Amino acid sequence: MEQKQKLIVLIGPTAVGKTKLSIELAKKFNGEIISGDSMQIYKGMDIGTAKITQEEMEGVPHHLIDIKEPDESFSTAEFQGLVRKKINEISSRGKMPMIVGGTGLYIQSVIFDYHFTEAPSDPVFRCSLEEEAETKGQEFVHGKLKEVDPESASRIHPNNVRRVIRALEIIHCTGKTAGELQENQSPELLYDTALIGLTMDREMLYTRINFRVELMMEQGLLDEVKYFYEKGLKDCQSIQAIGYKELYDYFDGKISLEQAIENLKQNSRRYAKRQLTWFRNKMNVEWFDMSESKDAEKKFAEISKFIEGKLEIKANT
Repeated sequence: MEQKQKLIVLIGPTAVGKTKLSIELAKKFNGEIISGDSMQIYKGMDIGTAKITQEEMEGVPHHLIDIKEPDESFSTAEFQGLVRKKINEISSRGKMPMIVGGTGLYIQSVIFDYHFTEAPSDPVFRCSLEEEAETKGQEFVHGKLKEVDPESASRIHPNNVRRVIRALEIIHCTGKTAGELQENQSPELLYDTALIGLTMDREMLYTRINFRVELMMEQGLLDEVKYFYEKGLKDCQSIQAIGYKELYDYFDGKISLEQAIENLKQNSRRYAKRQLTWFRNKMNVEWFDMSESKDAEKKFAEISKFIEGKLEIKANT
């Protein structure tokens, strides 16, 4: 039996402390980091996505950051292909591949044996939807998807008509959503994986999220978003990111800046809650509570020990 490639995966909600810990782990295990964040792929979207800086990387190689223009779309299937290629590359250099991020579906698609093309197709049905998109508008077809598969609708931008139609076609042909089909695949782990999740006392996490939003505003988030707004970048996947859509409402004159910041904090807290729920329901994660900051060294030692045991490897001393 062929030996599986070893892989470290570090997940957790926004603002829990993944970035700092990932650098320490990468140094200890001779690792290279692959971003598992669906928005850090976009160039120029730095502050709003809490993108790691060159300084913070401390010389640790990072992959899949700044690989797309903000007006380009990106899918789970594309992410899956790119990351699996990177894992092979990193492993072939004798380094430890590490996926770090909070986009659950993206990460799940990589580490499990998921197939995106197995659902049957119906060209006639597809053509009828394409005609509807042409005559009644993209929002109309997206509305249809929202009725039958709200989860996919929240992920796919109305302008990405091809993906909206494909999601509807899958339901039409199989009676199941894309998500349900994936669950029915009962996939196995493709890699010898140490799957680590970071968690934290909820009130403490929410306080950190609120503080992070205020820090982003101080760092110039408003100007970052204004640049895209003034370029006319509107109906695309990247601008659906938390931190951008809220400030667009402010620039559109719909709400005050104070309200936009409050919405940004609230949406970030809700997203963190959804992330935790998703990870707990979908993956067999080894959780580590990061609430006690004074125990950081002890926690790092615990996580390192877990990785060594799970992957049967020795860390750099």
